[in-house]
Amino acid sequence: MTRAAFQDKFFGIMRWVVIAGLVVATLFPFYYMLLLSVKPIDNLLLDPGRIWVSASEFTVDSYRSVLTSVENGGQGFLLMLRNSALVSIGAVILTLLVAIPGAYAVSRLRFTGQRKVSALFLGVYLFPATLLAVPLFVMFAKAGLQGSLVGLIIVYIAQTVPVAIYMLRSYFTTVPISIEEAAALDGCSRYQIVRRVVLPLAAPSVMATGLYVFMIAWNEFLFALLFLAAEPSHWTVSLGLQQLSNGVEVPKTVLMAGSVVLTLPVVLMFYGAERMLTEGLTSGADKS
Repeated sequence: MTRAAFQDKFFGIMRWVVIAGLVVATLFPFYYMLLLSVKPIDNLLLDPGRIWVSASEFTVDSYRSVLTSVENGGQGFLLMLRNSALVSIGAVILTLLVAIPGAYAVSRLRFTGQRKVSALFLGVYLFPATLLAVPLFVMFAKAGLQGSLVGLIIVYIAQTVPVAIYMLRSYFTTVPISIEEAAALDGCSRYQIVRRVVLPLAAPSVMATGLYVFMIAWNEFLFALLFLAAEPSHWTVSLGLQQLSNGVEVPKTVLMAGSVVLTLPVVLMFYGAERMLTEGLTSGADKS
């Protein structure tokens, strides 16, 4: 075997070894969390290191406890899931409504300071959340939005619009301008160009940005705690999970079930949108 052939074979094997290691390191924590959520607490205490569950041990009591309402003796996560969904979907829709025209303006229109605007948007996003927490809390308390899901959505929009504009701008600049010029020659207005030409081509980027915003809003804890702590009926899933982790009387199996409930929607959304995220819709669009 020649040296080149040996190197090709060695690195080919090592590539799969590294990929397998990364897959295990990524999936094993979620697998163990899922495993603990379907085991009885007694069996977990007897053998916490066992990484499988038998058919006789399998139970969904932890999920039943997590999803049952507080009035019926559960943890009330079903209501929290609804609150989190309302906040996250609202934040995604309103953020994209603001970020899409803003990103298009930054990438296509000419104005003073155009090159510095993107850096300023990213700079605003880099401010730590703790720095903005107290001023926002005081402002929203005076506006009567404390303890309101609407107020929390507005806070998330302020957090996510800068990075959404930055992400979308980077993609809009890759859309061939000749396509827009052809649409303009056909009589399309600027609005029609954005709606009928740019957005269909930028669908993967819009989808990725929407998922990113959704993930931020779904997992965010600091502002949810600050604005909703006094209103348990408006709590999001992240607040409920924190309550479980602080509860001494709450079994760890119930905590793991709550963690799965918090994580699963985002995983399913990424899996469902995988094709849109990876498909290059602009390939071959610019015909000479």
